[in-house]
Amino acid sequence: MSNTINPTSRERNFCVIMAGGVGSRFWPESRNNRPKQFLDFFGTGKSLLQMTVNRFSELVPLENILIVTNVQYRDLILEQLPGIKPDQILCEPARRNTAPCVAYAVSHISGIMGRRLGKKSIADVDWSSPESHANIIVAPSDHLILHEDKFIDTLKVGMDFIAHNDNLLTLGMRPTRPETGYGYIQLENSRDKRENAVLPVKTFTEKPNTELAKVFYESGEFLWNSGIFLWNIRTIRRAFRQFQPSIADVFKRGDELMDSPAEEEFIQQMFPTCPNISLDYGILEKASGVHVIYADFGWSDLGTWGSLYDQGNKDDNRNVALRGNVMFYDSTGNVVTIPEGNLAVVEGMHDMIVAQNGNVLLICKKQDEQSLRQIVAEVGVKFDNRYN
Repeated sequence: MSNTINPTSRERNFCVIMAGGVGSRFWPESRNNRPKQFLDFFGTGKSLLQMTVNRFSELVPLENILIVTNVQYRDLILEQLPGIKPDQILCEPARRNTAPCVAYAVSHISGIMGRRLGKKSIADVDWSSPESHANIIVAPSDHLILHEDKFIDTLKVGMDFIAHNDNLLTLGMRPTRPETGYGYIQLENSRDKRENAVLPVKTFTEKPNTELAKVFYESGEFLWNSGIFLWNIRTIRRAFRQFQPSIADVFKRGDELMDSPAEEEFIQQMFPTCPNISLDYGILEKASGVHVIYADFGWSDLGTWGSLYDQGNKDDNRNVALRGNVMFYDSTGNVVTIPEGNLAVVEGMHDMIVAQNGNVLLICKKQDEQSLRQIVAEVGVKFDNRYN
């Protein structure tokens, strides 16, 4: 790096927040017109998306934060994030999983960097030069972080690493139980584990069954895959060209259009031609030299009612009342949410989800919550999406 360029300077940091999911496993609280990232689950006065943006604004200028989402949520984002400008919201015309989502954001950031360098096209930028350097964080919009100061310290370690190394980097969380709902990262050498250590990755494994999760947890060699990634712009551009050339080729056609008024029309036409593939499977599992930060800052991806129950305040019988007035009798291990001002009397129920929102009441065993996606799909078919 040139002495005249500081690769860790704040203005070279970008954050891509993925906020296009529908959160069907939080149905009926999460609906198509207002999914979970726009909800305030904990009564803080801030939605999960608002908390996420506030968190990353400690390290990234607000104008360098991009929200990738579905077009139907554009106005809702502008309403919840008044500091975000419309051109910071990247709208996907079709759902194509996380690899095309990230490729779109990287192409847009490439356009921003090209414009800053006075180039007419992304193709004219020398991505090996210090002047074109940019650091990128990619994160979901719906994670819970209990210890935000520790989170920021971990991110600072990661940002310094990617500023000086051409490696893909992820955050791995210290597992606290044999969880089957998370992906796992196997360390190359588990003896080096210490908080905020940057360690080589051996393998990635998708959500395991119960038996395998127990093996992972007890071995001490595995971390939970947080789904938060860091890299510099030349590294991720190279990775897409090498491992997902079909996606790279789609966005290469828009080299002169990104970060311009013509970008939206190009994305409308070309984005749906991308394959449906995740970032983990499409890039990280194929790449060499991937590293992970061993992190422990109180993390949950809030993917299910069960994860929300885990974070909730429990009474003496392990019941959690998230919202509304709830009275429990001879009941244990339940999670209940009803509209403010309403009363629920729960008697003789154990380890259940009770969730009322608008015109839908859900009563479901916590252990069966993984079937919620299928239930929501069947409800949509039977009632023409009236309750979705």
